[in-house]
Amino acid sequence: MMTDCNRCRSAADTDFGITMAFQPIFDFGALQVFAYEALVRGRAGEGAGEVLSRVTDETRYQFDQACRVTAISQASALGLRDAAAAPFLSINFLPNAVYEPRACIRKTLSAALESGFPTNRILFEFTESERLDTDHLLNILRSYRSMGFSTAIDDFGAGYAGLGLLSAFQPDFVKLDMELIRGIDTNSAKQAIVRHILNMTSDLGITPVCEGIETPEEFEVLYGLGVRLMQGFLFARPELDRLPALQWRGRPQEKTGEALGSAGLAMSA
Repeated sequence: MMTDCNRCRSAADTDFGITMAFQPIFDFGALQVFAYEALVRGRAGEGAGEVLSRVTDETRYQFDQACRVTAISQASALGLRDAAAAPFLSINFLPNAVYEPRACIRKTLSAALESGFPTNRILFEFTESERLDTDHLLNILRSYRSMGFSTAIDDFGAGYAGLGLLSAFQPDFVKLDMELIRGIDTNSAKQAIVRHILNMTSDLGITPVCEGIETPEEFEVLYGLGVRLMQGFLFARPELDRLPALQWRGRPQEKTGEALGSAGLAMSA
């Protein structure tokens, strides 16, 4: 049986290049950008689905490493490292590409050191839609926390881990799946479900993030429920090699859009 490090060394390289698009998560309580999520794209702008479809079991490790390094280097080059509001850089990772957390994190740490990006502003997201070995995942999350990284469950409510995982480990953030958000303004069942998730995360000391927001009406309901961290096309679409600013000028108050727009523009200039 190969050791974890041997598995890393024997992993095959991908035969395609990648770049990153960045999409902001806005804090409507502090009126500032909270984080930029790095979203993988092909060199010709191909979407994440097309890129991920080309990843194999043999190339998964090298692909995951390339995504981390590319996200950190591009975000630093775009000025996120020096942004006054100190937003997080959110990086999606593949748990099944991490053999041993402390060994597999070396390229991430090297990229952060080389570019001067603070490691305490790196947020690792994983999606619970991928079937996982829970013990392995918990080892990754606990190791990352001990190294000073923040963690988040992405697409919560749509995958395999869910409540069972939360009972064993409480990440810093939970991102509610967009299917719970879409049309929430006209769906009382979704409102009830989201309300209970928000109460649960509050009891557990976890900060909720709502993603996939596309309409002012969805925003209104979520804001009324107490959600302050939000992401979606209503506010800003992902942009290649750029840190986009808030594009929406709406409620809850006129100055919200102005303040967030100014902050975002300053960082994306």
